[in-house]
Amino acid sequence: MKILAIETSCDETSVSVLQDKKILSNIISSQLFHSEWGGVVPEIASREHIKNISIVCEEAIKTSGISKDEIELVCATSTPGLIGALLVGYSFAKSFALAKNIPFVPVNHIQAHLYSVFIENDFRFPFLGLIVSGGHTLLIQVDDFFKHKILGTTLDDAAGEAFDKGAKILGLGYPGGPIIDKLAKRGNKNFHSFPISKTESEFDFSFSGVKTSLLNYWNKQNKNSEQESVIKDVAASYQETISEMLFRKTIKAAEKFDIKTIGISGGVSANSRLREKFNSLSKSGYNILFPSLQYTIDNAAMIGFTGYLKFMNSENKNYFSTESFKEKPLARIEIKNF
Repeated sequence: MKILAIETSCDETSVSVLQDKKILSNIISSQLFHSEWGGVVPEIASREHIKNISIVCEEAIKTSGISKDEIELVCATSTPGLIGALLVGYSFAKSFALAKNIPFVPVNHIQAHLYSVFIENDFRFPFLGLIVSGGHTLLIQVDDFFKHKILGTTLDDAAGEAFDKGAKILGLGYPGGPIIDKLAKRGNKNFHSFPISKTESEFDFSFSGVKTSLLNYWNKQNKNSEQESVIKDVAASYQETISEMLFRKTIKAAEKFDIKTIGISGGVSANSRLREKFNSLSKSGYNILFPSLQYTIDNAAMIGFTGYLKFMNSENKNYFSTESFKEKPLARIEIKNF
């Protein structure tokens, strides 16, 4: 089955072409200019998606080596995300499916991150999924395809958001995660002890405390002439604390539910220290799965991959017919009971 997939949930315009689960092309156009404002501006992101979607789609199809007429299934992100940005890709994808009279599959962006660890790895159930990105932090138990249970989520900031805000405090720019990761490699992770938040629920996360602690610490350092010399050490200590929070909660859940396979996905899964901590568990009999770096950021390949799984595991494939989706607005396509 030849599949066209589209992702426009935030500031990446991405189109991918797949043959079943095999990725033939995965084109991503990132809106890096948002760094000028220190974060994504929704209205500008939507307008940029409108400018880029046709160009990126043409490039993805060209790179895949197949023609538009060979496409048999169309997938697009339906939720969650910036509503204006979502509408661009979703409307484009549904129009393509209607024009070709082929099935259309709406895909939950979080589910796509969850299953992205299997794009290059064999399926293993049950597994624990840790999704860490700029907008989301969730710990999920997955017993089978689309049979999930959310064990924990963030009570305030997402992990990626904590990195971005931390970088802003340190005056490092946006996006903050990659900058802090790069600096931390040259720093001492034991330089300063930032607090690890405690939550009422054993598997929920909270990053507002460590962010505030960094702010208070750095404000005091502003009076110190050695501020610049310690920034890499502060970055390493801050990164270590966030990574340790994610690591502790996930291992606690793995031990409690006796699950040996752990998949870590989302933009923050590209963090080198987080990967190092989880990969160390391999010696203890755990099977640790990370997506390749190109599949950690928002991308259409994971949307097409998950859409294909959803379509093939559906008992009622007529639900995805173009006729059934002609009158359904975006808000009604949201996947319930994640």
